Amino acid sequence: MKKSILLTISSLLSLLFLSFHHADDVVRGFAPGKFSNLIPIFVFVFWLWVTTLVFAERRSGYILILILSLLTSGVPIIHMTGAGMAGGRVANSSGAFFFVWTLIIFGAITLFSALLAAQELWRLRRGRP
Repeated sequence: MKKSILLTISSLLSLLFLSFHHADDVVRGFAPGKFSNLIPIFVFVFWLWVTTLVFAERRSGYILILILSLLTSGVPIIHMTGAGMAGGRVANSSGAFFFVWTLIIFGAITLFSALLAAQELWRLRRGRP
């Protein structure tokens, strides 16, 4: 399988699990369920646009995927060190498994996407097709 296709799939999976996680954050009260939820929607649309349509298999697309993946790989770190899980609000609630599982799988997929994007950028730098 071409690495660029694998990168697109992993990036879309990152987006899927990020949307699951954001919805869970809203349900638990970590994120306000208000008009400010338009910001994540715009981020999701931008991510979808970058990974699938306009910048797929282009240097600028790989750079954007690398940046987005590295930035969002911090989400599990923030939750696992901050009040999100350490404060017991999740551990003692229903659905804690899903919350933690989405954090773990999201962290793994975003780092995988970052590695693939870096590898594709390295391949382009060396001038290989």
